[in-house]
Amino acid sequence: MADRVTVIGWDGSPPTAAARSALAAATLVAGAAHHLALPEVPPAAERIRLGSVTLAARRIAQHRGTAVVLADGDPGFFGVVRTLRAPEYGLEVEVVPAVSSVAAAFARAGMPWDDAQIVVAHSRDLRRAVNVCRAHPKVAVLTSPGAGPAELALLLDGVHRTFVICEDLGTARERVTVLTSDKVADHVWRDPNVVIVVGGSPSGAAAQGTGWLAGTPGGEAGHPTGPRGWGLPDRAYGGALGEGESVQLRTAQLARLGPRVGDLVWDIGSGGGAAAVEAARFGAAVIAVDADPDACARAAALARRYGVQLQAVHGRAPQILEELPEPDVVRIGAGGAAVVTACAARRPERIVTHAATRDQAEALGRALADGGYEVECALLQSVELDTSVWVERERSVVFLLSGYRVPHP
Repeated sequence: MADRVTVIGWDGSPPTAAARSALAAATLVAGAAHHLALPEVPPAAERIRLGSVTLAARRIAQHRGTAVVLADGDPGFFGVVRTLRAPEYGLEVEVVPAVSSVAAAFARAGMPWDDAQIVVAHSRDLRRAVNVCRAHPKVAVLTSPGAGPAELALLLDGVHRTFVICEDLGTARERVTVLTSDKVADHVWRDPNVVIVVGGSPSGAAAQGTGWLAGTPGGEAGHPTGPRGWGLPDRAYGGALGEGESVQLRTAQLARLGPRVGDLVWDIGSGGGAAAVEAARFGAAVIAVDADPDACARAAALARRYGVQLQAVHGRAPQILEELPEPDVVRIGAGGAAVVTACAARRPERIVTHAATRDQAEALGRALADGGYEVECALLQSVELDTSVWVERERSVVFLLSGYRVPHP
């Protein structure tokens, strides 16, 4: 095992005294090509081109001597330190940090970043990063080949954002470009880079500058400046919600969907927008679809009121669904078996809907089962009481259907 492993962050500035001292004593140096070309790297030291961090960690663990790993930015922030400290390598790691590329990017943009979401984008799961950009007003994206600014912008089609694209930070080739998202795909960008994606209208603590919890806008369900909890009563959304939006049904549907950061939720037949807004308050990206333009306007207004982002789409399902990006979970408030079938064909992880009668429930359940989903059905009955005289005020009975995607054998 290496006698000592020092991980040195590099942000383009001259190495610190601690970094120079560690490099002078190194018998093995690992890093990218531009790191290994630094004059401070000892000529006699073994050099490892840092491609796979896992392979480099294995080689360092076998080395007898003093090892140094050079990495861009802060190596403890989405960097090599996590891999090197894995128990299987048995390495004792010291870190000499530098300014992270994210901090440098926000500095170049002249923006605070304590309220920003920070994600790493890979081509295999780029849509997760895109969904975070849909759902949050300020996101820093650490890109990779095949998952850069152009790919982000193309997948954000229909959602207006401003991109601050920072290339080769800290080097002579540094370039910072500000473009609207519809123009980004027209350019060729150097990999990797940092992209700040901003847009929407933050409110609450995020807008007033009084937040205290990093990365959490004021509108989210778990944030102490927003309304406490979820499954809020109808009056929180202006009252007079539709039959399929009762607080009991909405709460049960959200519990089964489990929306979370990185997800895209379809809310089809969004009605008053209560379910769409509550899903957004969990940090998920939401597309609220309704055939009524007034319903789309209400959903958008509610989102602004609660400080969350959602995309309201006017159109009739199932036809309009062909134009939408792939969902993770789907709530169907209206549309019947035809909409269930269309949604099942897109293979979201979960689908929830409801029915007023047993015959309707059976038809929806068959559509879910035929689409490859395990079906759960529950009869929900709730009675609202007038607590001033303790008598029944309103009674509701509805069938709740949930579909859980069956994995392919």
